[in-house]
Amino acid sequence: MSISSRHEARLLTADEAELVAQSHHPKLREANDGNLAELISRLRERRDRARDVSRRQRRELRGKAAPSGARPATDNTGTREKAALLAAAVKRASKETERRRNAQARGSLVTSARRALAMKQAAGDPTAGRPSSRTADAGMNPVPNEGLAPSGALDSQGQEVAMRRGGGPR
Repeated sequence: MSISSRHEARLLTADEAELVAQSHHPKLREANDGNLAELISRLRERRDRARDVSRRQRRELRGKAAPSGARPATDNTGTREKAALLAAAVKRASKETERRRNAQARGSLVTSARRALAMKQAAGDPTAGRPSSRTADAGMNPVPNEGLAPSGALDSQGQEVAMRRGGGPR
């Protein structure tokens, strides 16, 4: 729900009203990154203070805490609304920071993609040295097993022993 500027002015001090005005659209886009970070920190401080005052007043209303001012608190709706208004201003400014961060990341991503494309195009065609169709090759090369006896060795060396065991020639 939007709040009118007259209602904002009634709830906020002049300094707080200026901070909240800087968090609205035209001024928010024009602020540089340093000013935006400073604005967010100042808004957070004011929001936290308003929230703490509202909590203290609520405790006074319930009778949990002694009155801190000259008069005891009778209502905390104004401070609650003030805290909500400052919280909305913090949210707007934080969204703008996030929008800027995303735009910068998108820009660097586009730059990186363009650089990668240029490198790929400069490398040329990766299929230039390949044949146009699949062709047969010489195949696998035999690897000799050094642990085996040379070809024919069993015939000459083990034949006599094998014949004695087997009962003679066949």
